[in-house]
Amino acid sequence: MSSTSSELVPPALAERPLLGAPEVDQLAALFRVLANDTRLRILHSIQRAGERSVTEIADDVGASTQSVSNHLQRMSDQNILATRRDGNRIHYHLIDPCVGGVMELGLCLLGHSPGCD
Repeated sequence: MSSTSSELVPPALAERPLLGAPEVDQLAALFRVLANDTRLRILHSIQRAGERSVTEIADDVGASTQSVSNHLQRMSDQNILATRRDGNRIHYHLIDPCVGGVMELGLCLLGHSPGCD
């Protein structure tokens, strides 16, 4: 990486007071939800399409609809996803615009994104 460490830390984070217990607990809970290979693939599927049904997501990621439903519930509980009903189908979409950025940053940290050298 050619950037200095101060360029890599967003200014808002660098200027925050040290995180307290409530923020750390919430952040850890969020990262636990995101730290699952199936959930990351589900999020990517939804991000790419904008909105997906459970069946469409299950087909994309190669998992059962029950498994996908369980993962979607965990992410909905963290306010990452919201739903829209269309008859009998429930469609999921991202409600937090930061999720895609977190995933892209992770790929950048792994060296899998252009412009992250």
